[in-house]
Amino acid sequence: MDGGTQAGGPLAVVADSVAVLALPGLGEHLLNPAERERADRFRKEQNRLDFVAAHLLVRLCAARLLGIPVAGAALVQRCPDCGREGHGIPALADRPQLRLSLAHTDGVVAAAAGPEPVGVDVELLSARAELADLHERVLTDAEWDAVRAHPDPGGAFLRLWVRKEAIIKVGRATLDTLDTVDLSALPLDAPDPGPVHRRHGDLHLVDLTDPGRGVLAAAVSTRPVRLGTAAVPFADLDRP
Repeated sequence: MDGGTQAGGPLAVVADSVAVLALPGLGEHLLNPAERERADRFRKEQNRLDFVAAHLLVRLCAARLLGIPVAGAALVQRCPDCGREGHGIPALADRPQLRLSLAHTDGVVAAAAGPEPVGVDVELLSARAELADLHERVLTDAEWDAVRAHPDPGGAFLRLWVRKEAIIKVGRATLDTLDTVDLSALPLDAPDPGPVHRRHGDLHLVDLTDPGRGVLAAAVSTRPVRLGTAAVPFADLDRP
């Protein structure tokens, strides 16, 4: 069923960490040694659980897209800068052509898989204050003007932040070049909770406002992204 990856396009899911960890067949036994070592470094148990849940969810997305058991989705990570394993862009050991992305915050995780580059990010709505010192480093002048004019500047910046983090993960920017990526033409508000599809050049962007989980999320790819807000079943995935 591997051919389904080309037909289905990218798949992204946002879910509670506790819900992912409770799914049948998932567990820390699926992690590789490098992942287990990284997980054990977290001082806070919630941070460790979020890390584990994100790494399990990305396997689940890949397995669902490929039509294989989740145990067959062996994840590897190698840093393109230092060459060491255990961190960097995630990939499947035996299917490197499948592109993966993951993110986690306090109690909520996101993951994506697709036949082309795909990026996903999720942030707590309460994180707007923590990210305030990044405004001038990551926004263009036009974006900065739009944020300052918005009724909720913190929320507007957070929306731009998750979009730009997802764009980094598809290889279109780095942390050092985010202030050259201008998303000022995109609306900063989502009219309703749930996925909203937008375009930025050749990129398909999906915004997600999830008040129930208290998060904003974004997914980006060169093809439309199906975005769901529950780990399993995948039947409720948004289809553009």
